[in-house]
Amino acid sequence: MVNNVRFLLLPDKTFPNLGTRSLRLVLGRLSSDWQAAYGHPVLVVETFVDPDQFCGTVYTANGWEELGKTDGSGRHQRDYYVRHNKPKRLFVRELCPNARRSLQAEHLKPALAMVEAKAGPKSHHTVKEIKSIVDHFKQAPEYRARVESYPLWSLLAICLLAVLCGAPRGSKDLAKFARKLSQAQRRALGIRPRQGRYPAPSQSTFWRLLEEVDGAKLEQILLAVQAQLRGPVPKDELVVLDGKEPNHGGGQSVLTALCVPSQYFLGSAIVDTKTNEIPVARQLFQDLDLNGRLVSLDALHTQTETALDLVLEAGADYLLTAKDNQPTLHQTIEQLLPAPKADFPPLAADAHSVPHPGLRKEPPGEPLDRHPAGLGRTAGLSVGSPGSPAAAPNRRP
Repeated sequence: MVNNVRFLLLPDKTFPNLGTRSLRLVLGRLSSDWQAAYGHPVLVVETFVDPDQFCGTVYTANGWEELGKTDGSGRHQRDYYVRHNKPKRLFVRELCPNARRSLQAEHLKPALAMVEAKAGPKSHHTVKEIKSIVDHFKQAPEYRARVESYPLWSLLAICLLAVLCGAPRGSKDLAKFARKLSQAQRRALGIRPRQGRYPAPSQSTFWRLLEEVDGAKLEQILLAVQAQLRGPVPKDELVVLDGKEPNHGGGQSVLTALCVPSQYFLGSAIVDTKTNEIPVARQLFQDLDLNGRLVSLDALHTQTETALDLVLEAGADYLLTAKDNQPTLHQTIEQLLPAPKADFPPLAADAHSVPHPGLRKEPPGEPLDRHPAGLGRTAGLSVGSPGSPAAAPNRRP
């Protein structure tokens, strides 16, 4: 939809039907010009007419349809409206058949798909659902001495809604997401009204939130909200710990623990620029319930102390990766573990000299090992010296 901001006819030179003819010529090429410039067509045009100054005769003669009057408010700044008590008449015209019906559909037509993707996700949560989420965030401690329009629980609930909708979570993205919330949704979030309307938080508001909020307390609240929305932690899934550096994060990484494949969030920890993930992961083990779980980490964590902490302290099994920069570990694996039966042939560069179990004769009473070398059984071999029975603390071989 495109808005006609101004339509001016100079009085010095004119002729009959100049207004309707000008509109017809402009509208006849508007959609194709828009397609060439922005990659999508235009379906509907609109304009506002001040009844105190104009009659809208040219629009009516050109086939525009009057839908009624506005509520008498005008935009002030980016997302704030001031009531001026001067309603305008709203005129619209479709540029193609059933245009308004197409725009009201749940998904736009293929020709407008890029517009829908560019618009970003929008929350469709009901007022009742939003209120139930807000109730959890009211436990978060307020970091501001004075609160005006946006209580802390309102801002945190908006962040969670953005996560649930798959929206980006930078401060600018959160402000854009908040502007798409309806007045009813903003009221349910607990936003305080200004002159009869519920405003949307700005980018700077979200930036201050992300800087000042208590991360540890917020994580506890998020775990409670997740349990309410998704149920208990899936006990039969693999637990994966992985670190990522967020965009515009100042160099710090976040080590996150998730269940796979459900992506159930278990916890996280900040990795300071002065350290690495290894000690942070060991500390995070203490905050997670890993008893009887299978925990996977990347090759950085294939360390003796990490394996000991998981097995002896957390009561977990582990799945670690052995790379070529650990030749002693590779040698130990090849000596003590038979080659696995692969689902597909390995690449020549990765192929081991150990015979395939299907071609190797096993001693009587000794079953074939089906665990991938360097993965399923690496944990018990990555501790201590090669071949030493005491160096394999994994109690679940």
